[in-house]
Amino acid sequence: MNRNVIVSCAVTGSGDSVGKHPAIPVTPEEIATAAIEAAKAGAAIAHIHVREPDSGKPSRRVELYREVVERIRSSDVDVIINLTTGMGGDLFLGPDNEPMNFSEATDCVGMMERIKHVEELLPEICSLDCGSFNYGEGNYVYISTPNMLEQGAKRLQEIGVKPELEVFELGQLSFAKHMLTQGLLDSPPMFQVCLGIRWAAEANTASFKTMVDALPEGCNWGGFGVGAMEMPMVAQAVLLGGNVRVGLEDNLYLEKGVFASNAQLVERACNIIQLMGCSIQTVAEARDTLGLKDLS
Repeated sequence: MNRNVIVSCAVTGSGDSVGKHPAIPVTPEEIATAAIEAAKAGAAIAHIHVREPDSGKPSRRVELYREVVERIRSSDVDVIINLTTGMGGDLFLGPDNEPMNFSEATDCVGMMERIKHVEELLPEICSLDCGSFNYGEGNYVYISTPNMLEQGAKRLQEIGVKPELEVFELGQLSFAKHMLTQGLLDSPPMFQVCLGIRWAAEANTASFKTMVDALPEGCNWGGFGVGAMEMPMVAQAVLLGGNVRVGLEDNLYLEKGVFASNAQLVERACNIIQLMGCSIQTVAEARDTLGLKDLS
């Protein structure tokens, strides 16, 4: 096996991990520092969410994204910035007898609101969650409709930002391929196979291979598993011919009972990749592989 592999690091995410880990990046400075440290450890891409500095809760505030991006861009470390557009899709239904009485946790806005920070900051990549699905327990549904996705893909194409098509199950992958046939995605498209999210595709070999076999020819793709399946899915992604993602968004531990940093998770992934006979793509190589546009 002799391949160049792109490593992506998802440095903080939006999950309820503050308080579960002693050093989850929360402030813009902490998030930017985590991205820079991940890049120094071997990550070509930093996938970025932001959080409210005082509470650690997930946020959509443009000014927080702006500070993170400016800190990374003003550093002496080159890394491809990948901003999430997943925030704003959280729908928490009311009790069974009043499902339309949405709970206070609901944060559901249109696609153009979800990509405001992308339009302003023009990262090279942003994520695009390719469908709605039941998420976790209770009455929580993540909302990403066909109209929203088509509108978002079209706008991202207009401004030159590459969408990372996050697919959590086969139906979402099918819709992403539909957008490709409609001319809403520039070639080569970029997919991220997301495994182990309840209740979507499981993080195992069979699910991973099934998803990969359904990808369109000529695409770039990576994949990840959450929790204890993070590193096994690194190896599985490499075996299947793809790129990898790790980071504290997906997993908090280096090993049982030992908290990880983003840089440590990237180093562990790079070790696995190299022990499998592959090399790690530089940032410049990843830009070329992914067909990214110069938006500076």
